[in-house]
Amino acid sequence: MTQERTSVEGRQWRSTIAAAQAGDRQALDELVAGWLPLVYNIVGRALNGHADVDDVVQETMLRAVDNLGSLRDPDSFRSWLVAIAMRQIRDRARRKQPDRLDESAAHEATDFAELTVLRLQLEGQRREVAEAVRWLDDEDRQLLSLWWLEVAGELTRRELASAAGISRQHAAVRVQRLKERLETARGIVRALDGACPELREVTARWNGRPDSVWRKRLARHVRGCGYCGDARQAVVPAERLLVGIALVPLPVGFTLSLAFGGKTAVAATSVGWSAKVLGALTKPAVAMTAGASIVAGGAYVVTQPPADPPPRAAAPTAASTARPPSPSAPASPTPSPSPSPTKTQNVDLYGTVVDAVDTAPDRNTPPGALPRRPESGITSSGGPRTVMQHRGESVTLSGQGYVLVRWQIAPHDRAGGMTMPTWTGLKGKIFHVASGGSRRMDDPLDGSADGAATGMGSPETGYTVLPDGTQQMWQNEFFYVDGTVTLNVNERGASYGLTVFPSSWDKVTEDIQNGPDQGAIRYGLVRDNGKDTAPVPQYVTRATPADPATVAQRSRV
Repeated sequence: MTQERTSVEGRQWRSTIAAAQAGDRQALDELVAGWLPLVYNIVGRALNGHADVDDVVQETMLRAVDNLGSLRDPDSFRSWLVAIAMRQIRDRARRKQPDRLDESAAHEATDFAELTVLRLQLEGQRREVAEAVRWLDDEDRQLLSLWWLEVAGELTRRELASAAGISRQHAAVRVQRLKERLETARGIVRALDGACPELREVTARWNGRPDSVWRKRLARHVRGCGYCGDARQAVVPAERLLVGIALVPLPVGFTLSLAFGGKTAVAATSVGWSAKVLGALTKPAVAMTAGASIVAGGAYVVTQPPADPPPRAAAPTAASTARPPSPSAPASPTPSPSPSPTKTQNVDLYGTVVDAVDTAPDRNTPPGALPRRPESGITSSGGPRTVMQHRGESVTLSGQGYVLVRWQIAPHDRAGGMTMPTWTGLKGKIFHVASGGSRRMDDPLDGSADGAATGMGSPETGYTVLPDGTQQMWQNEFFYVDGTVTLNVNERGASYGLTVFPSSWDKVTEDIQNGPDQGAIRYGLVRDNGKDTAPVPQYVTRATPADPATVAQRSRV
């Protein structure tokens, strides 16, 4: 998803939905234009390009338009729309008769995999994943249609579970099983592209169409064949390959007919709103997902001044194949302007922050004294220890006291560009008081000065890349809260996790004073000056946006 689309979703969808509910035709146009690609991709992958895709998409959008007035919370529009699409997919499966899968329908079932490969120009292992989808059963393809978009940053795990009609715990189990079956299917695709003479004999009577019987036969051969089994070496996990893959654009001539007050609009033939929809869908910006701007895994996180640049990482390997890096931003990025407070807000501005990549102090430099702030205690909605590893997860902190946010960067799981966590719904004040945990995330993992691998990655795994102007985080980041605020995980692209603990001045002080003489890589760093001019988090807002990932980097609250 491009920055423009992200901004639109964050600031305009709520008002657009409200206007459409009030009968604004132009708002309804924008709503349909903006969300039709998502619905088309969900249905297309779930049905694998079957001829019924157009009908299911049409029925989904028609039901959404007809029932838009019943939607009470505009923030839930996306999950509500996805749930409608999944119900239509399941209804279609219940109505489908086995004898309808004739030869022509079986041939059509390859269309969406071909669209994915051809329209997005996929190569290598990304192409392999798209083609492996043909070997999945209907139920797996339905879940894949959601999981694919979760990995791409279009859906949250909560929305995936809601659309599938299962709990988040059950969703985690089903997704894991899906990934295992997808890897089996990828092995079949690789084997069929190989030159195993024994496999040619096995497939002599195969008609070339994927089905469950041949999937079992071919999977059994791959598991027992030394030649085909070797092809499974150095395989990049599917979720890493799916990051950065755009939504498949609608095919030319796609027809969407929706009846509004006795008038019918046909996207393929008429003008007005329907022509606007079709025109918008042909623009790359609309078809892109959040991962489109992700930097390739070989990029290095610049954390030093230009006069002393770090060495560049090696060229991307097979394990870090990704889209080409986005154009470089200016060397000295300017902070994004803070949105003006709403008319109902009358809050004095406070706090400052360095909106640029800073230089780490020498590892032997002890931290300054940490000012002591009042502590009456912090209440966490997640309890004494909140672990968050998926986009959409959040924790609300209330009270007066210190909070520890512990980072876990996982470039070995998924490298690329990071979408930073954000603080939303702030009531009161929050300060960034200290950084610790014995190392910055760009420090060598082994503690040596010339270590090749850092917490941000390595040439073999690819690197986690921070947004331009974002401070390098440390293993432990400490904050002081006086009021209420919510911390949100916005994981898109690079994989990371956060663990949140209510803390205390004593624990913060103990952490940051742990230095090299005690076996740590470096001392911590005090950022708090004890006044209201102390630093605040870079991504914080008093608003509660529909998509927390749209919070802009800012220097004042």
